[in-house]
Amino acid sequence: MSAETLTVAGIMSGTSADGVDVAVVRITPHRQRAGLKRLGLIRPELTLVAHESFAFPAPLRRVVLGAMNAAATSTAELARLNWRLGLAYAEAVSATVERHKAKLDQGKLDLIGCHGQTLYHQPRAARYAGRRFGCTWQLGEAAVIAAATGVPVVSNFRPADMVAGGQGAPLVSLLDYVLFADGKRGRVLQNIGGIANLTAIPAGAAADAVVAFDTGPGNMVIDWLAQELFQAKFDRNGNLAARGSVLGPVLAKALGNPYFKLKPPRTAGREQFGREYAAKFLAACQRLSCKPEDALATATALTAETIAQGYKLFARRGMKGCAVDYIVSGGGARNRTLMAMLAQRLEPLGCELATSEDFGLPAEAKEAAAFALLAWQTWHHLPGNLPKATGAARPTILGQVTYV
Repeated sequence: MSAETLTVAGIMSGTSADGVDVAVVRITPHRQRAGLKRLGLIRPELTLVAHESFAFPAPLRRVVLGAMNAAATSTAELARLNWRLGLAYAEAVSATVERHKAKLDQGKLDLIGCHGQTLYHQPRAARYAGRRFGCTWQLGEAAVIAAATGVPVVSNFRPADMVAGGQGAPLVSLLDYVLFADGKRGRVLQNIGGIANLTAIPAGAAADAVVAFDTGPGNMVIDWLAQELFQAKFDRNGNLAARGSVLGPVLAKALGNPYFKLKPPRTAGREQFGREYAAKFLAACQRLSCKPEDALATATALTAETIAQGYKLFARRGMKGCAVDYIVSGGGARNRTLMAMLAQRLEPLGCELATSEDFGLPAEAKEAAAFALLAWQTWHHLPGNLPKATGAARPTILGQVTYV
């Protein structure tokens, strides 16, 4: 199939479960890059046409958070949530198209790529019903989205990578390489959503030299503490953490978690750093301080320290002394206290801190744009994973197509 120019809407709702990001991207086949050609990939050209964010209604967010890594739930609850999320995604795409109709040839979309809401992600094999295997599950009924919008939908991206031996994440690395690889400067693309993940691209590197992995908690613990202690959805701009002090003993103990020493590829989720982890973290903070802002400051320092540690241990060496742009996206890019902590830790390592907005891509749009690109790849029967990033044995076509 020859590649064609398509206008694609990417949909992303992450582990923070705070809402939906939609990025509408015009994707045009452009030229081959040697580092992609070896993996059977085409280097397309991407133009961001529109981006919108939509908060989940409170009742929907409540059931999403309740279902994530739940010890027990019902099949009826999961079935209803799958369809309810499909409706939410369809409404978000339709609203985005309506708001930007003038830019979209009267609202014309060719394709939708939907990541879905991750409820459970177990990349490493574990025994269940007599067999060992890994598994993953993202909700958001694609048939609902396709029917409501009249546009084909690519969804369920992660399983194909996992059955090829990968971790099913991070999948944003292809977009990172296509948009940000540079011949003279190293680039690190650091997304800070509920979980934080990085893609490290040495100067002039081929795609199969990219290093990518989840560094650990991003906003997940911070958000839980803000809700528990201040009845706030999140710590806006890091203002609460800025009023607190980092509790050194709690941070030191948290950094001893074996996850932070695991070599890439590696992935994390609520299974490791969700509400149970956050509750224990809070209890440790409260044994040392009765000031709630100190818990926020310590959780923010944990995110900053594990990001810097991940880069230092597993990505810095590959940069070979080149200048490095450390480009942050996701909700964490708006947290001024977190960004200041990152600057303190990364600038001594030779990194120049920036956000994706400094490179023309809104901080909240990058992951949604990534799934627009992955949908375009799937539509053209092209692989979407970078095996070095996910640990897969081979490049593979990702996702499933639901037609109108």
